[in-house]
Parts: sequence; structure tokens; C-alpha cells
Amino acid sequence: MSQTEGARLFRETWIAGVREHFPGEPKPGYVTPWEDTPEWEREAASAVYEQVRQFLALSSGHASRLTREQKSRFVATCWTAQMFKHFENPKPGYVADWPDLPDWQKETDSDIFEAIEKSLS
Repeated sequence: MSQTEGARLFRETWIAGVREHFPGEPKPGYVTPWEDTPEWEREAASAVYEQVRQFLALSSGHASRLTREQKSRFVATCWTAQMFKHFENPKPGYVADWPDLPDWQKETDSDIFEAIEKSLS
């Protein structure tokens, strides 16, 4: 899978996770399709996809044994680093520590890790 395809997988899984886990009606930006996603967000999705892919590869696939919480924490930390890369002063919600994230986002981040994992099988 190319990095662009991986970034799209990240975004599509994010949207599916938001639709499944978000309580109520999500903000439009949460479910913006790939074609309308800002370039910075595409780059961030690509970078996080690649970090998860490499993490799985470097562990010879054994990172799949992580708990859903550990998978979610990894994705969230990678995403936070991208927010600091793309924004001089990111909004606090963009860089919140994992325990401070809403449950829907934690679940969605786990889904992202597992979708990348499945794509490599």
C-alpha cells in the first residue's frame, strides 16, 4: 500500500470511527471526505499511517498484541506530534494527552491502528 493509500485508509477509518463512536451529530470537519481534507491533515494522516506501519514492521507484527488502549495511545501520540509539526500554537484539543481525550476518540484511534494492522496482513 502506498503512503497516499495509507493516508486515505487512516482518514476513512477515522470517519467510520467517528460515525460509530461519536455521541450525537459530529462536527462536519470530523467527517470531511478525503477529497476535501486540507493538505496539512492529509500529510498528518500519511505520517501517522507510516509510523504505525513501521511500528508493526519493526516489532515483526508483535505490536498487534498490544491492548486496544495501547494501540489508541500510540496513534494519539503520533497525531499529537503532527499537530505540533503543522501548527505553531495548536488548539489545546489538538494536543490533549490521551487520558483527556473523549472516549469516542480513543475508540476511533484504536480502530485506526487495527485497520492499518489488517491492511498489512
